[in-house]
Amino acid sequence: MQIDAKSAEASLADIDVIVARLKQSSFYRGASTLIIGWGALVAFGYVASSFVPREAGLIWVILNGLGLIATVATGLQYRRKGADFEWRIVIALVLFFALGLVCCRMGHFGWREIDAFWPILFMFGYALAGLWLGRAFTLLGVAIAALCFAGYLWVERWFDFYLAVVDGGGLILAGLWMRRA
Repeated sequence: MQIDAKSAEASLADIDVIVARLKQSSFYRGASTLIIGWGALVAFGYVASSFVPREAGLIWVILNGLGLIATVATGLQYRRKGADFEWRIVIALVLFFALGLVCCRMGHFGWREIDAFWPILFMFGYALAGLWLGRAFTLLGVAIAALCFAGYLWVERWFDFYLAVVDGGGLILAGLWMRRA
């Protein structure tokens, strides 16, 4: 049996599509662990900050430091397995933190504005990353940012708890969904 050039070309194109889907699925499964971890840290941060508001700054510095360490450790683990780790992700996180700090200083935000600003900023980053990494990141970023903004407008007394559920819980749910992708 002989295969003509068009059939061979179509078969190779099908194989390329399958390989791309497998790579994206593998990436999503790996990213899901980090997203779940960040979600847990974020949820804990909002809850802890609501109980000890005077220590909120220290709580967030510690939790964000732990998240960055986990991100780098995960990247090193993947690199040992022979997979590519994009150090640009860590650099992007650091740049987002730097931009956020500059904006907070320039904007003279109150605690409520700061609580709304950070998840919206980082979800903007997720939405942008999704343009290269896959739709799931874009959908995640837009959905959580919209819910955070809605909470800023309409949730009064329990805003930190709302953000723990929406931001932290949203990241955890997205990470669990990505494991199935």
